[in-house]
Amino acid sequence: MLLDPLSNALSIINNAEKARSKSYVYLHPASKLVGKVLNVLMQRGYIGIVELVDDGASGVFKVELLGHINKAQSIKPRYAVRKTEIEQWETKYLPSKGFGFLIMSTNLGIMTNDDAKTKGIGGRLLAYVY
Repeated sequence: MLLDPLSNALSIINNAEKARSKSYVYLHPASKLVGKVLNVLMQRGYIGIVELVDDGASGVFKVELLGHINKAQSIKPRYAVRKTEIEQWETKYLPSKGFGFLIMSTNLGIMTNDDAKTKGIGGRLLAYVY
C-alpha cells in the first residue's frame, strides 16, 4: 500500500541515480504533487524531460535521468516554515550554502527555497535535493 507518493518517487529516482544503470525511470501512480516537484527538478536541471504516460488508471511519469542528483529525499513531517526561518532549515538539510535546494509548498505553488526567499513567503517543507 502506497502511503506517500512523493517519498516513493524520490526514492525511486535516488536509487536509480545511485545504480547509474538506467536512463529512464517510471514513477507511478502519477499525482499533481509529484508532477509539480518533478517540474521544479526539471527547471533546475537535475532531471531531463518528464512525460506523463497514460496507462488507463492513474498514469505514470516517465523521467529522464541525467546523473546530477546526489541525494533526493522527502521531509517528514512537513514542517511549517516562516520566511525568516528558511536559512535555518537550509543548514539542517543541505550540505553547504549554495549546494542543492529545498522544495516548499507555498500559497503561490510549489517552489524552491531561493524562490520563496526572493518572494518573501513561507510555506511547508516537502523535500530536499542536492
